[in-house]
Parts: sequence; C-alpha cells; structure tokens
Amino acid sequence: MTRAILVTGAASGIGAACCRRLAGPGTAILVHTRKNAEGAERVAAEIRAASGEAAVMLGDIADPAVPEALVAKTLEIFGRLDAVVFAAGFADKTPFAEAPDAVFAKSLDAVLWGFLRTARAALPHLQEGRIVAISSFVAHVFRTDVSTFPASAAAKAGMEALVRAIAVEAAARGTTVNAVVPGYTRKDPGAHAALSAAQWEAVTAKIPLRRLGTPDDVAAMAAFLCGKDAGYVTGQAIHVNGGLV
Repeated sequence: MTRAILVTGAASGIGAACCRRLAGPGTAILVHTRKNAEGAERVAAEIRAASGEAAVMLGDIADPAVPEALVAKTLEIFGRLDAVVFAAGFADKTPFAEAPDAVFAKSLDAVLWGFLRTARAALPHLQEGRIVAISSFVAHVFRTDVSTFPASAAAKAGMEALVRAIAVEAAARGTTVNAVVPGYTRKDPGAHAALSAAQWEAVTAKIPLRRLGTPDDVAAMAAFLCGKDAGYVTGQAIHVNGGLV
C-alpha cells in the first residue's frame, strides 16, 4: 500500500465518485457514511474491484467524536493516512426569513464543524499529505433567478475560509489544503434532490455549458488535488460548475 485516504460522505454522489476516481492498486480508502451502510459497502466493493483496499465506517459527522474516530480507524486498519476528502454534507434551501437557529446549526455542525474537526484530527498524521473539502456554488452565487441556500451558504463559505487558514499552517508539513466548488450537480438515480425536475431543467438553461455537472466531474478535480501533480496547489477554491456565475 502506498497511500490511505479517508473519504467522508462517500456512500453516494460526489463522495462515492471520489472513491471510484481514487481507487486503484496501492490505494486504501476508508468509506464513511452517516447511515447508508448498503451504499458504502457497494462503494467499498467497487474499490476492491479496482484492486484497492477498502473499509467502511458509519457515524454522524456532526457528532464531535466521529471525525477523530474516523481518523483513528483509518490509522488502525491501514497503518497510515495520506489524504482526506471531506464530502459529507447536505443542501438546505430554507429561506432565511423562515429558518430558525436550528436550521443553521444543523448545517454548521455537519459542514463547518465536521470539516474543522476532521482536519484537526487528520493534520498531525499528514506529511506531504492532502486535504480536499467539497464546497458548493451556493456560497458564491446569489441571484434572484437562482435558488439560494442560506444555511448551506453560511456553512460552506466558512469551510472555504477555514481551508485557506489551514493551508497556511499545513504548508510547513508539505501538506496541501484545497476546496472543490461544484455547481449544480446531477444526483444519483433515485437519490433525494433539493430541486424538482422542472427546477433542474430551468437551472440547466442558466449554465453556460448547458448541462448539469456529474459527480465524476467533481471527483476528477478532487482526485487531481489528491495527487502528486497538485503538490504546488494549496489554499484554493476551484470551481467545477460549467461556467455558472
């Protein structure tokens, strides 16, 4: 084994696509999910089919104990930790005026605090390692003709600021820290979507490339940032959004 990677939120969607992109001989991946054990085991099987190693761990990333436990489990099973891809999270489009504190707290706990705790637990074990956070266009695009996600925007924007701050400190270890910022991205078949079919069709027309992104579009950038060719890229938020502004 030449590298071990922790991927959070990896049972479906972008997280699962990241696992598929990263999988291969010499790579071991801990596949995390909050509760979708079936999906996580399916992703683990795909990793093994690509000649990689895989293990699965369940836990709510918003639980303060879970991020440290994920890092500890990766080290216990694989004996090392070389990269973290933080893909856990969810979209919340509750309008600002209708959102109680609990709505914001839920997003902040899972996204901002989840990433903070995961990075804090992982960093001491990363030497010339990689941390990649999956952010979202909702932290950047604010228009009357595009749905806004206030709670998600606050959490993702905070995560991107933290990426930049951690990158400065991690540089002394040769470790890079970056964010990938997807635009509107197609969900897995049958998965819950924040928008209706009609809304998805409407937003596609607003994207310059005239198509939704795919999980693999995002995973391709995450995999690049986890690789040796990205060793001089750090503190960045790289948009993968078909030109949406």
